[in-house]
Amino acid sequence: MEKKELYDGFLTLEKHAQQMLREIAAMKDDMAETLERNAELEIENKHLRQHLAELEKDDNKTSDGGVELSKSKQNLESLYNEGFHVCPMFYGQRRVNDEPCAFCTEIIYGEN
Repeated sequence: MEKKELYDGFLTLEKHAQQMLREIAAMKDDMAETLERNAELEIENKHLRQHLAELEKDDNKTSDGGVELSKSKQNLESLYNEGFHVCPMFYGQRRVNDEPCAFCTEIIYGEN
């Protein structure tokens, strides 16, 4: 290689290295923004979960300390009172003469 070719090769290599450094710096900035946003979302998520837990705790307690049914169980109770099964075995079928169903009542009023 002649001196001119060697010098031109170094210039080209330097330009590529500078371009690569710019790309790496841009990627680093993007990564920093992403990590910052992720941290913010994790904190917000934690606060929302705590708030939701407090709301659920308040919803499930009545003034006398008893436990009130959740919205989903209230919906099931409403369907049951309208004469429909809510148990997995007979779900959606009409209860003949509004006979009681132990499976349905367990689902509605059970502990879970």
